[in-house]
Amino acid sequence: MEEAVKTGIIAFSAAIAISVPALATALAQSRIGAAMAGAVAERPELAGTAIIMVAIPETMVILGLVIAFMITTLNTVAH
Repeated sequence: MEEAVKTGIIAFSAAIAISVPALATALAQSRIGAAMAGAVAERPELAGTAIIMVAIPETMVILGLVIAFMITTLNTVAH
């Protein structure tokens, strides 16, 4: 029973490590996307900046994935 609880906590921790940054990124990208669409409509030379500004929050999800991978992998190494 103890091993099952430990595995469940590790799985829950990995899920939190991915889901929280994903939700934050979704919120940020929705606001950035709307703002940059208006900015690009007025000044088309901002298109490159718009792409960068929308891509930057994605790094949070990538880092969350790395942390989730570390959480699940380091558990197996510790045994």
